[in-house]
Amino acid sequence: MIITEKKEYQEILENLEDESRFIIIGCGLCATTVQTGGEKQVQELKDLLEKNKKKVLAAEVIEAVCDERQVRLFLNKNKETLKKTDAIIVLACGAGVQSFPHIDPEIKVHSGLNTLFLGTEKRLGNFNQFCSLCGDCILDLTNGVCTITRCPKSYTNGPCGGSKEGKCEAHPDNDCVWNIISKNPLKKRLRSEITKRRNHNKQFHPRLNPIKKA
Repeated sequence: MIITEKKEYQEILENLEDESRFIIIGCGLCATTVQTGGEKQVQELKDLLEKNKKKVLAAEVIEAVCDERQVRLFLNKNKETLKKTDAIIVLACGAGVQSFPHIDPEIKVHSGLNTLFLGTEKRLGNFNQFCSLCGDCILDLTNGVCTITRCPKSYTNGPCGGSKEGKCEAHPDNDCVWNIISKNPLKKRLRSEITKRRNHNKQFHPRLNPIKKA
């Protein structure tokens, strides 16, 4: 799940200073789940804009804003409204925001959210960052513990010299990821194996990976 946070309303208003007519788009997946871009947040932003004498010509939650097929359907359905619109404010992750200008470069967009990380849900509303989407997964070597993400220094060859009593130097409340790995009875090949296998040629941006059909 992509974890996002709402931008400060003052920041949003400052970005819209020279514009007056908007469409607001929310996302029915991640942003709805983390309560940053669902129906409620779209309505809150609409109320804020109208209070500041801005016109909201449309406000809608698209099921998946990162799905360009769904975005195209919305744009085709709202062609006339788009002609009257100065910009679209998107309450979704960075991928969702970029769907609009990728389809039509003449569409002006504003992001209403900050994209933070790819998260796993620990409990309702509480998320952990365990993956950095690096493109060169080593989890089979560490039994499912990512040192690239969970170590602030992304060490792949063991703990740094600053860890103390199994705790992280940078974040003392966190367990050192290498301490977690060393205590795991299921651990496999570590340190030198990971360093040897890392393929930094895979870590480039932007990355394209179409799904291969069987």
